[in-house]
Amino acid sequence: MTMEKPAGARGPYAKSAQRSREIIDAATIVFATHGYRGGSLRDIARQLNLSLTSIVHHFGTKYELLEAVLERADKTIDTGFAEFDFLGDCAERGVARATLARVRSNLERPELLRLLAILAAESSAPEHPAHDWFIDRYRNKRASLAEAFAFDRSKGRIDSGRDPQLLSRLLIGTWDGIQLQWLIDPSIDMEQPMRAFFEWAVPEALSPDA
Repeated sequence: MTMEKPAGARGPYAKSAQRSREIIDAATIVFATHGYRGGSLRDIARQLNLSLTSIVHHFGTKYELLEAVLERADKTIDTGFAEFDFLGDCAERGVARATLARVRSNLERPELLRLLAILAAESSAPEHPAHDWFIDRYRNKRASLAEAFAFDRSKGRIDSGRDPQLLSRLLIGTWDGIQLQWLIDPSIDMEQPMRAFFEWAVPEALSPDA
């Protein structure tokens, strides 16, 4: 009998965790389609054939659900896949090669890229609930990439005169812009213009000895 209690305790918890994942999945679709303003908890409930009360039971407010969606999407895109640790790959192979590999892997996750693109644009309004979240996200991305470029410089992968802070901002701007064009028209090539950016900005980073 003592062995049955832990199993019983895990059962409801596992079901609750699974339901939360399903709600986040549905919210990702709704927010990626309609944005945060246009998507509602009722839309998400309809996706799953659940009551609104069930959604609120797992996520008390629409903003709590938005935070969960953003955190999972950001983790999935940037660092969440065990088989592809972006910052680890930057340290091992350099920012240029790691970025091009990440661009290729992101082709498999258009719905998450679309979600972040839509919500980033929406959140440019200071009153948007995710405004501060995206400020922190871009601040952290700039810092992480600048650190990675500085590491490349210390390893001789890029010239010593390169400015890691400037390269970080230029890379993010280029990457976001090319990615947005691809989301609008998936027939365009995303990897080639990203490679062209590195060939223009830090050609030494793609040399065989880098």
